[in-house]
Amino acid sequence: MHRTRLTRPLLLGVLLYCLGLPAWAGKQEKEILAPSVQTAMQQAINDNREPRLVFADKAEGERWLTEMMLRLEKKVPDAFMRKRLLTLIHYEATRAGLDPQLVLGLVQVESGFKKYAISSAGARGLMQVMPFWVDQIGNDKHNLFDEATSLRFGCTILRHYLDLEKGNLYLALGRYNGSRGRPEYPNMVLGAWRSRWQWGSSGS
Repeated sequence: MHRTRLTRPLLLGVLLYCLGLPAWAGKQEKEILAPSVQTAMQQAINDNREPRLVFADKAEGERWLTEMMLRLEKKVPDAFMRKRLLTLIHYEATRAGLDPQLVLGLVQVESGFKKYAISSAGARGLMQVMPFWVDQIGNDKHNLFDEATSLRFGCTILRHYLDLEKGNLYLALGRYNGSRGRPEYPNMVLGAWRSRWQWGSSGS
């Protein structure tokens, strides 16, 4: 079976992830949003449908949840909270057109699954969202320490960056961290994704 060789920067990201070192400090940069973009992002943020696993095959969804519950157990010991968090991640990632496993890797790197995490730059919550986003696309009722809110904002913002970068995940992740063009942060997220959270049709 063909196996993709890890590049040296990606291998560094995997090693940093496995060693449990903190993410590279960074922050999303405030930008002037086009009115159409701002409106679309606001609509995404305010779409309050009930979170659920988004699988065409219910049995596949159950296999995914069972496996991810095991992988996340050390970080989130409470089974009820772990199941809720995984459901939120899968729903918010899917509705934003993102791979849920990528989002799991990003949350691992950004906050270590700590909902009250605050970075030195002032980013907050699971996905380390900068507070200025609440003013731009949210409202004063949005609390970035709430898991559902953090995930919705974070996935919406990453989707926006992916659109800006015409689908280039590497550059979009750099924007998310405020380090566009530097390899460290994208490779840490990709390393966490591929070494810890990868999921295929075979269920592994």
